[in-house]
Amino acid sequence: MWSQVYNPFGNATLSTIAAAIPVVLLLAMIASGKVKAHIAAVIALLAAIAVSVFLFTMPAGLATRAALFGVATGMFPIGWIILNVIFLYRLTVERGWFATLQQSVGDLTTDRRLQLLLVAFSFGAFFEGAGGFGTPVAVTGAILIGLGFSPLAASGLSLIANTAPVAYGALGAPIQGLASVTGFDPYVLGAMVGRQLPFFSVIVPFWLIWVFAGFRGMIQVWPAILVCAVSFAIPQFLISNYINPWIVDIGASLISMACLVGFMRIWRPREVWTSPALRTHDISASTMTRPAPLSAGTANVTPKASRNEVIRAWVPWIILSVIVAIWGTGWFKALVNPIFTWNYPVPGLHNMVQKVAPIVANPTAEPAVFAFTYMSYTGTGVLIAAIIAGFVMGFSPLRLVTAWFETIWVLRYSLITIAAMLAIGTLTRFSGVDATLGLAFAGTGILYPFFGTLLGWLGVALTGSDTASNVLFGGLQKITSEQLGLSPILMAAANSSGGVMGKMIDAQSIVVASTATNWFGHEGSILRFVFWHSIVLACLVGGLVMLQAYVSPFTNMVLH
Repeated sequence: MWSQVYNPFGNATLSTIAAAIPVVLLLAMIASGKVKAHIAAVIALLAAIAVSVFLFTMPAGLATRAALFGVATGMFPIGWIILNVIFLYRLTVERGWFATLQQSVGDLTTDRRLQLLLVAFSFGAFFEGAGGFGTPVAVTGAILIGLGFSPLAASGLSLIANTAPVAYGALGAPIQGLASVTGFDPYVLGAMVGRQLPFFSVIVPFWLIWVFAGFRGMIQVWPAILVCAVSFAIPQFLISNYINPWIVDIGASLISMACLVGFMRIWRPREVWTSPALRTHDISASTMTRPAPLSAGTANVTPKASRNEVIRAWVPWIILSVIVAIWGTGWFKALVNPIFTWNYPVPGLHNMVQKVAPIVANPTAEPAVFAFTYMSYTGTGVLIAAIIAGFVMGFSPLRLVTAWFETIWVLRYSLITIAAMLAIGTLTRFSGVDATLGLAFAGTGILYPFFGTLLGWLGVALTGSDTASNVLFGGLQKITSEQLGLSPILMAAANSSGGVMGKMIDAQSIVVASTATNWFGHEGSILRFVFWHSIVLACLVGGLVMLQAYVSPFTNMVLH
């Protein structure tokens, strides 16, 4: 068994710099726009292996197995979800049903700002709550690009919108993961997160429209933004504090959508915003095209769809929503996992790496079991929904099979990228490289509530998952906060709340966004667009946690 080394140079600064090499290299290559994402991911993976082996003393065999383990977890469940969501999307485009759906959203409102609120924030929050793991960005990005938004607007704004709901994503998976490593009651943790994120559930919709349309454009529709934001934030607080942390996003998103649609029936902005591009310089505006059908001549729809055609166009997405909601429930997983699961302990890696102090109180072996729960994967539910919807749309079995393989070919580089990204995240976890970065944040003393929150942000930026970040740093948050005399529940929750703002810059989310919007090869542009928004919002969360830790009125929120 190999024990992780967190300070290989005997100097915390040098060790932290060494640990940061793979992620800095990856982000720099992507942001430069000169290296394609899949190539950058592979290069960064090789760098991560080199850093782990030559600097952090991890045996080469362990490093190789950890990277391959990450490749598998990258394909399942992340790549599996994206593949099948885009498969469904392409089917609806081919039949012309997606164009009708676009028209139906446009009939609700032709104002692009209100479309963003409805689709990117409220509808996206539903898919985050039901499925998580890339589903909301894939779905909302595809819908927005279909509505005519520019690729940068559709991808970047989908990423910004998919923040406040993330801590309760996939039916509370991040909260459950946090509970598993801290030993705290998930209801208590969910309630604490529910005293942090509702503030940002109000801020993010305003932020979203401000980024898209500018301050003046935001002010013009402030009543609708307020309705959307408050009708999400209040249920988010109430459900998380008084019901449970599992259905927070589902309940809040449904209430928000209902309130927003109802409000739009009685209120209209004085000036309708029809521009589909960002108000600031939008480098993607010149590339704007309507999604092309898979087969020529198959996407013809009438200029004005009838009521029945509109209802029909929503059927595939209703099927998807229902099945994904079922797939995310605990009772369904408990039903199918005992039967349809293949647990594969990775030879030579499982329990062969040991975490040590100060990351954990006692030496702990790191398990490496690839749980191939193929039936309960959200992506499997999406595939089943796509097949059902395909038959409803009149596709033959042969065409469904050929269209699915066509989708694999279209997504080939994206799937390679995602696999490499997860390989990096998994390798850094097993090598202790990410823990070294975490310890750098933990050494900030009185400022720890702020920097501890940013630690959660870093964890999600590195791993692409609030759940993974919570599992990675939850124990460290508990130990460090107890040493500093802070509330460990507050800091554990802050890890999750801060982490949600890192979701928009994690590499796999950016790849999902570029794939969903058919803007392949522009991941660097998307990263540059969302990067500072991610940092500023994460710092705002850190500021709130500082207030909760040290300022009496806010501290009372923690104690009660």
